[in-house]
Amino acid sequence: MLETSARLLRMLSLLQARRDWTGTELAARLGVTTRTIRADVGRLRGLGYPVEARPGVAGGYRLGTSGALPPLLLDDEEAVAVAVGLRTAAGGSIAGIEETSVRALASCSRCFRPGCAAGSAPLPRTPCRCHRPARGWIPTCGP
Repeated sequence: MLETSARLLRMLSLLQARRDWTGTELAARLGVTTRTIRADVGRLRGLGYPVEARPGVAGGYRLGTSGALPPLLLDDEEAVAVAVGLRTAAGGSIAGIEETSVRALASCSRCFRPGCAAGSAPLPRTPCRCHRPARGWIPTCGP
């Protein structure tokens, strides 16, 4: 049986992966009882996660929407996909978000597991506002 904090993170990951889960499905996946699932849903709500519950035969749990982003729980392949997307955007493929993409990639790179392919390439150079021509960024200066 998983420790409570690890189980909560695993439950959060499951709720992010699929829209609806029954209590029985979650309990089976996490190796606990449905009573523990109800308690864990309460813990997640206490931490600010908007977990919605519907009672009855067609009921279940889902992660609702809120104004704040919950932490992303990504496997290695998902991390690679995010890194590739941010690197592409940092390269100027989407005008206006190059600098933000570099900052986001730098934030993500601190979280990559050692050996994860997403964190193996060096970060792109940060574009500098002083070299912004009309047609896009020229990433010639930066750290």
